Amino acid sequence: MKNNLFEHIPDELPEELFETLQESGGVKIERIVSRGHWTPTGDWYDQSWDEWVVLLSGSAVLEFDGERAPVTLHTGDYIMLPSGCRHRVACTEPDVDTIWLAVHVNL
Repeated sequence: MKNNLFEHIPDELPEELFETLQESGGVKIERIVSRGHWTPTGDWYDQSWDEWVVLLSGSAVLEFDGERAPVTLHTGDYIMLPSGCRHRVACTEPDVDTIWLAVHVNL
């Protein structure tokens, strides 16, 4: 069945939209749509698996716990977030769909 990563996005998006596109054998592929969303201050993602993400549209700033500098991602940018890399989304654009494609490995 054919689908499109840029379709079926709600007009209202009070919370980030997380959709599992495929999951098998310790790998999960997920579409995330953000529109002005961020991780609450003081909260961190601290995953026990690796995550590779690419930004398909929009922009976002990722912050990291510790001494690593924040990273600004724009359309086409990707980053590997290894297991145990404490990170948070500091901001996404408020009036633009920031669409992420995330590949979670070794779940």
